[in-house]
Amino acid sequence: MKLILAPMEGVVDFKMRQLLTNLGGFDLCVTEFIRVVDLTFPRRVFIKTCPELLNNGYTESGTPVRIQLLGQVPHALAANARKAVMLGSHGIDLNFGCPAKTVNKSKGGAVLLKEPELMYQIIKAVREAVPAEHEVSAKIRLGFDDDSNTAEIVDAVQSAGASSLAIHARTKRDGYKPPAYWEKIKPLLDRVTMPIVANGEIWQIEDAYRCQERSGCSDLMLGRGALATPDLAAKIKAHRNSDSYTPLSWENVIYHILHSSMHQDPSLSEKYFSSRTKQWLGYLKLQYPQANDLFDEIRKLKNKDEVVSVLEKYAKCPSIDSNHNGFA
Repeated sequence: MKLILAPMEGVVDFKMRQLLTNLGGFDLCVTEFIRVVDLTFPRRVFIKTCPELLNNGYTESGTPVRIQLLGQVPHALAANARKAVMLGSHGIDLNFGCPAKTVNKSKGGAVLLKEPELMYQIIKAVREAVPAEHEVSAKIRLGFDDDSNTAEIVDAVQSAGASSLAIHARTKRDGYKPPAYWEKIKPLLDRVTMPIVANGEIWQIEDAYRCQERSGCSDLMLGRGALATPDLAAKIKAHRNSDSYTPLSWENVIYHILHSSMHQDPSLSEKYFSSRTKQWLGYLKLQYPQANDLFDEIRKLKNKDEVVSVLEKYAKCPSIDSNHNGFA
């Protein structure tokens, strides 16, 4: 079983990848997407999205990171993919699943599910541009408005030479509304030789096993579930291996949030840490009731030091040097 951390735009950035992989269980991370139009980006663009490139493409805990690209111009995506792996990305992932209207309006993400032939051209161009030792993966949904062309989409991905395919088991129209239709992935396995990774509505250990059974996939991609339960990947792996495991306490969750404050990019605004902390608490509320009280207490705070002070009170731990930055 491989567990992959999903590329959640605006949520799973460098700091979140570092925090979640430090807790264990993940075999690979995929970055937020880099939007490609027709230019080959300079090195700094890749480093900004994936600072792990400065650590040979690994998180602090040693988990490999793969850059995700989004766009519709095959040759431009190919050129940027080639540069990304040269800089240290562990393969390339192509985004055909983003449901955001602003992205879809500019012919990116899930809207390309309407054009399997263009998907084929994109994947083929990237595959030919990237050295064979690097994987080229794709992330899709079951379809755009419905799942009537899922098989055609999967055939295009396979024929173009993709190394693996992650399927979010909902259509673009479904958005993130439960349920995830894991069972619709299973018939697709007979059409391909590449591994398929199942994604969607995996919140607990039991969900992981149900997803594997219904989808037929051994490999899973975790997104919102890992934000609600930060050690979800570690818990799944421990359960699978029959290892003893002590779930992450609320105090330890707070400690890890504090630890992430140590790695804030000094170029980011003063509001960044407080905004991201509030955003994450929105997910943590689903598994930790204490997150509601903490959110209420920091709701109006914008200054990082003020937020850190409140967090330290909840964690009951010594003050942490928030000026520390970079890899340990």
